[in-house]
Amino acid sequence: MSTNSACSNAAVLTTEFALSLTEAAVAKVKDFAARMPDAAGKSLRVFVQGGGCSGFQYGFTFDDARADDHRVAAQDLTVLVDPASATRLNGATVNWVEDMRGAGFSVENPNATGGCGCGKSFS
Repeated sequence: MSTNSACSNAAVLTTEFALSLTEAAVAKVKDFAARMPDAAGKSLRVFVQGGGCSGFQYGFTFDDARADDHRVAAQDLTVLVDPASATRLNGATVNWVEDMRGAGFSVENPNATGGCGCGKSFS
C-alpha cells in the first residue's frame, strides 16, 4: 500500500506576530485610557498607514477588536494590530519618549528601511 508523500511532506505555514511595549509605553496607555472616556472598554490599536515624509506613518488609537486582528498581551493591556499593519510591525517595540523635542510614542521597527528626522514616518 502506498501513500501520497507529496501531501505528507507539505510545509506548514504558521503566522507568528510579535510586538512589544516598554513599561513607559504601557504606563502612558493606561494614563490615556483613564483620562479618555471614549477609551472605556477598548484596547490600544497600533497601525501603519500611508503618509508622512518617508511613505508610512504609525498610528495609535483606542478601538474594538476585529475578527482578523492580531492580539498582543502587554502586561495587563491588549494591543490590537490589523493583518496589513502586522506585516510592517512584526518584531517592533513601542516606547513612550519625553525629551526636548516633545513627547510621544516611538517605534523601534526592524522592518523599516529608512525614516525621517522627526521619527514619525518610515519606509
